[in-house]
Amino acid sequence: MTIHWGRFVANRDTLSASAVLEDKSSLVGRVGILMLACGTGAWRVREAMNTIARSLGLTCSADIGLISIEYTCFSENLSYTQVLSLPTTGVNTDKLDQMERFVDHFEEKSLPLSVREIHEQLDAIQRKPGNYSYWQAAFAAALACSGFVFLLGGGIVEMICSFIGAGMGNLLRRKLIDHHITTLACTAAGVALASLSYLGIFKLLGIFFMISPQHEVGYIGAMLFVVPGFPFITSMLDMSKSDMRSGLERLTYALMITLVATLVGWLVALLVHFAPGNFLPLGLNDWQLMLLRIPASFCGVYGFSMMFNSPWRMAFLAGCIGAVANTLRLELVDLTNIPAAAAAFAGALTAGMLASLINRKTGFPRISLTVPAIVIMVPGLYIYRAMYYIGLNHISAGATWLTQAILIIMFLPMGLFVARLIMDKRWRYSD
Repeated sequence: MTIHWGRFVANRDTLSASAVLEDKSSLVGRVGILMLACGTGAWRVREAMNTIARSLGLTCSADIGLISIEYTCFSENLSYTQVLSLPTTGVNTDKLDQMERFVDHFEEKSLPLSVREIHEQLDAIQRKPGNYSYWQAAFAAALACSGFVFLLGGGIVEMICSFIGAGMGNLLRRKLIDHHITTLACTAAGVALASLSYLGIFKLLGIFFMISPQHEVGYIGAMLFVVPGFPFITSMLDMSKSDMRSGLERLTYALMITLVATLVGWLVALLVHFAPGNFLPLGLNDWQLMLLRIPASFCGVYGFSMMFNSPWRMAFLAGCIGAVANTLRLELVDLTNIPAAAAAFAGALTAGMLASLINRKTGFPRISLTVPAIVIMVPGLYIYRAMYYIGLNHISAGATWLTQAILIIMFLPMGLFVARLIMDKRWRYSD
């Protein structure tokens, strides 16, 4: 149920520094639940709550999950406990940026205000509308997936079909989300429409341009807009900081979304007689391929950033990070003997280092820059092929693809962890 914070506060016009424990605790809890609603990890939520609590003269202890927070605030010989929860999880990097700036400047800008005025500041952040319309969100998914499919080896036909398929799928998914339809239904409907839209455009192109039937393999690219990058990455980062509850809940959620998406894609493929396979050769030399991977990586990351509600400047910087890091990863795989998982670690490490440098200049949250930049490295193609072959009882082939996918997925957050360990002195310590 919705919490009406303005009605909950007992002494609304009292200065926050002089407020009673209940009113101070409400500020700590509301900051935490707003941060959690933005999709950031438990470590960052707890750090924000601790920062607010210290400014208000409190001590805070919090247990944080995927959609809930149980916390207690202590003041002298008193304590106050609350349990807060969200109806669902999501990602909003624009609000996350505003919340981090609110927390960073709380002591000098908000502490001198009354409890009511601080809640009004939080109201403004909470009620801020999204930066993009339905059609812009659909375009973002289309842009991301068309870039994604090129990086997987697809050509212009696969890019056109994926562009339209992903756009239609994400348009439907966004509509359903805004009508508060459950997450699994939104995911399943979006993937199904994306795959069928790819089929429709592929058939039309085949009628008018006599394209090769082998271009059908690109249908996998049309469904990659549902890759749960934020929960995948934050789950590993949380577990690396011993936030096991949050990490395991996020990992379970990410696996659930991935499983539903791949199963729906598999069923649609069986119905329309699609099958995963190798892309047709593009006929490009190494230099041409590298130069084209840079804008494709940028477009893919920029599209994912838009889907996460990043303002254009944040999305642009994330796209630049992705263009460098992902191109480096792909070139390492093609030009050296480095395994794909090790190349993924190098790409994620590069993305994390660049994001830390940009964070110092702009103040943008690191996770808002790094996750879009490495979502494009998540091996969605490998995961789908694994589920496809397992569904057909080809266990050996499925296990091979699944093993490769798991290794890459494990090394991506490890790269970010090492980058944070090097660049962020607060991340190095457990206390």
